[in-house]
Amino acid sequence: MSHKKQELKARSSNLSGLIDYHEGSVVSRTIIDKKTGSITLFAFDENQGLSEHTAPYDAMVYILDGEVEATISGKRVPLKQGEMTVLPANEPHSLAAKTHFKMLLTMIKS
Repeated sequence: MSHKKQELKARSSNLSGLIDYHEGSVVSRTIIDKKTGSITLFAFDENQGLSEHTAPYDAMVYILDGEVEATISGKRVPLKQGEMTVLPANEPHSLAAKTHFKMLLTMIKS
């Protein structure tokens, strides 16, 4: 296990402070990665995003900071700090940053 993952165990952490923005980039940090699912932090610079794709698992997106527009099976879902949505398994989805934003992605494998 890496030093960074060990430092998160059994202590209080501010999620938003665990990852920084980088100009023109999308940055990620894995918090938990198991056979049954994963939890990953992301920091997106303004105008960055994820192109449309599908995943074989349900996922929850929780916005820690900023604003993003998710598109799920063609439906636009605007999200801002403190809001969340579920990305259903096998349905196309994408993300487009309206401002720089941070999110917590929780994927549950079944």
